[in-house]
Amino acid sequence: MTAPGQVPAPAPPPSRGGRWIQHWDPEDETFWNRTGEPIARRNLFFSVLSEHIGFSVWTMWSVLVLFMGPEYGLTPADKFLLTSVVTLVGAVVRVPYTFAVAVFGGRNWTIISAALLLVPTVAAFTVMEPGTSFSTFLLVGLLAGIGGGNFASSMTNINAFFPLRKKGWALGLNAGGGNIGVPVIQLAALAIIGASGGPRVLLGLYIPLIVVAAVLAALYMDNLASVRNDTGAAKDAARDAHTWIMSFLYIGTFGSFIGYSFAFGQVLQNQFDRTPLEAAYVTFIGPLLGSLIRPVGGRLADRYGGSRITLWNFVGMGAATGVLILASMQESLALFTVAFVVLFVLTGLGNGSTYKMIPGIFQAKALARGLSGEEAAAYGRRLSGASMGLIGAVGALGGVGINLAFRQSFLSYGSGTGAFVAFLAFYAVCLAVTWAVYLRRPARPAGPTAVAEEKPQLSYAQV
Repeated sequence: MTAPGQVPAPAPPPSRGGRWIQHWDPEDETFWNRTGEPIARRNLFFSVLSEHIGFSVWTMWSVLVLFMGPEYGLTPADKFLLTSVVTLVGAVVRVPYTFAVAVFGGRNWTIISAALLLVPTVAAFTVMEPGTSFSTFLLVGLLAGIGGGNFASSMTNINAFFPLRKKGWALGLNAGGGNIGVPVIQLAALAIIGASGGPRVLLGLYIPLIVVAAVLAALYMDNLASVRNDTGAAKDAARDAHTWIMSFLYIGTFGSFIGYSFAFGQVLQNQFDRTPLEAAYVTFIGPLLGSLIRPVGGRLADRYGGSRITLWNFVGMGAATGVLILASMQESLALFTVAFVVLFVLTGLGNGSTYKMIPGIFQAKALARGLSGEEAAAYGRRLSGASMGLIGAVGALGGVGINLAFRQSFLSYGSGTGAFVAFLAFYAVCLAVTWAVYLRRPARPAGPTAVAEEKPQLSYAQV
């Protein structure tokens, strides 16, 4: 410790031997300003690149199904089931991907996870032709799900690089840069369909990009020695009620984003009789804007509090969904498209604000336990990093629910209206949970694990 009045000694430079950094203390402003920030930003940039391609591979079936005309012999229900399976695997693998960072190191796992994307891409390239059985497409779709895991490992890794005061921006930028892989592959599909190209052209474009991402991660990223494999952190995070509350809210934000990204084009085709090209002209707009706005959600949460932004965001999502129900009943394509794009934007804002809440909640819990300084920061990093994988996995399951809801709605009613009614009810519940847990002012803390939110300096509304 530094004695009162004593000038702190400069932080030692990080060791770069074997691409492992031994000393890392981003909460120390001297260390951060002199050494930490440029290293953190460099790792953020190449993390975004790898995660971006991972998202593209994960969601490639949202555009591949647009290529699959009657000659493939698949019904609309088959296609919604296919995209549901892809989304499910992407959600499940997020849990092991989160803890892989601690086992292998952030840089090392980024190399491995990027290289693994070659497996589903090459497999899809091989089988993508009429006459392939539906069971084969399902199997290859299962492989594509691994692209969803890159998000969890990337977020856990970047969370460790940045100080708490900058996590909203950094995590929002990291996630938004990854999310934008969804509209990018949809734009690429639009160009290829417009040029009368086939799905193998699209897949062939991504094979060299995957190799480039893995090589650049090997050359320019770092491992943090301070991020150790801590099974106790995973158990503590799983036992904490806030992990599951935030998972529920993340179903409403990210689950909606990824679910709609897979389903939007199919809804336009099946409900409004759009051709693949006509659907592709529109489907990329929502995911693009939703991805670009995510860092803004994180920045707003840094300034005004994630719980406040999340609450009002669910209000907006409910209103947009109500307009979608009206547009579906009136069969208004223009109103439907505008409302869907607005809903995408709101999912992006909510993604940024909810992920900002996670480290803030655990930092607040550390302070409530009487911890302070680096001890409190270490506690917050430990549990927030472990919880992110669980929250990201459960949240992505919302995408499965959305595709299954659309599948059932089209089977039962011939349109997506029934699904939108269910989504509206869910957003209302998310709004109520956000208010009750993070914004309501009780007379006293609810229990031993509650944060003293009545304290002005430590309010959940500021999380």
